[in-house]
Formats: sequence, C-alpha cells, structure tokens
Amino acid sequence: MNGPEIHLSFASELHLFVAAGRRLGRAPLVTDGSSTLGHVVESLGVPLTEVGRLVVDDREVTTSHIPSAGEHVEVRAVERPQQIPGAPLRFLLDVHLGTLARRLRLLGVDAAYTNEDPGDAALAALSAEERRVLLSRDRGLLHRREIWAGAYVYSDRPDDQLRDVLSRFAPELAPWTRCTACNGPLTEANKDLVQDQLQHGTQRTYDVFAQCTECKRVYWRGAHHAHLEAIVEEALRDNAG
Repeated sequence: MNGPEIHLSFASELHLFVAAGRRLGRAPLVTDGSSTLGHVVESLGVPLTEVGRLVVDDREVTTSHIPSAGEHVEVRAVERPQQIPGAPLRFLLDVHLGTLARRLRLLGVDAAYTNEDPGDAALAALSAEERRVLLSRDRGLLHRREIWAGAYVYSDRPDDQLRDVLSRFAPELAPWTRCTACNGPLTEANKDLVQDQLQHGTQRTYDVFAQCTECKRVYWRGAHHAHLEAIVEEALRDNAG
C-alpha cells in the first residue's frame, strides 16, 4: 500500500484476532486511500461481527468510512448484551459446536445445527435466509459477506461457550421446552401413548414424559437429569444477574 497513514488501536477483547504488534497502543498503518475502514479492519484479521463502535478522532463513524491521513482510529468490541434487530432471536451453529447447540436447546433457545458439515457457503446462506445469528470458531466463516449476523465463540469448552453466548445476547430462556436432538418444540406426552418407545425399566420407574412434536423423541427425568438441571439453574441464575 502507498497511501494515507493512520493509527489504529484495538479493544483488548479483539487482541486475539490481530498481530502482536497491534495489541498495544496506536499502531501505524499505511492504507491504499480507497478501502473502507471496515475492509481495513477485516484485512487485519478482525471479523466485523466482533466490532462494535468505530471511533475516529473522537467521533463515531461507520464501516463505510474512508480513512484519511493522520486519523486515529479506535476499534471497540461489541457491547454486551448485543442488540440484534428482528425477533425472535435465533441461532445457527457450525459443525464443531454440537454440545453448545444441545445446551442452548435445553434452555429453550432456537439453535439450528447439523452434525454433517454443509460447508461455509451453505451456512452463510442459511443464516441470511432464516435470519439466524451464526455462531462459529471459524474466523474465515465469519468474514463471509452473506451472513445475516454472526459471533465468534471464544472458548473451546462448552461451559464457557454457553456463558459467553448467554452473556453476549441475553436470549429469552424457556428450559425444557425444546428437543435437544432436533430443535423441535416439546409437548407433554401420555405415558400410554409413548410406552412402545420405552424400555420396561423406564415404564416402571417414570410417569412424566415429554415428546418432540417433530422427531417424536420421548424425554423423561432419567439418570442424567441432575447434571442437566445444574446447567439450567446456572444459566437462569446468570441470566437473572
């Protein structure tokens, strides 16, 4: 590049995405004089899904701003909770986030997911078509222009991933109302009508059941319920705070 020199500083939350030399203070950058600020930020490795306010010499600008020589640019992180236009809030998760998808569904959050990877282009198109927030740990995927909205999942641990998403978006929670297998809504089920799907021990031990209205999977408070209950209680407590 051989154009105006600007100085950029990145919020600490964004340091993960930029080279070490750009993590402290205002680092100089020579631009080409025609690229937008959004393009400049992305070229340095930061997905725009993670960018909040852009402040140039103490005034807020949009991603379409063309930088001029001598400008000082602050790239801030997304403010939490992040406001997403439209309702209801719905998510789409990539193939690597299956556990997070199941936990969001456990909390009643609409979370589309498949364990077969449809490819980046298909995920981006589905995000746009169904107006879903695309969650991913793939930075390249989040750079795709087609996506309607997106967010980088910062941890590789499901517990931290769930806290991160709930903190960032504060979705409305309705635990035990959604199928963790297919994302469909659950309804109360009559034991006599679902007994052909139950093992004899389950038939003798449990009387309260729910069934997915889409995939017909049957649920009851089995051996893993205490662990699931702990996840739900922590999420509700954190969301209330």
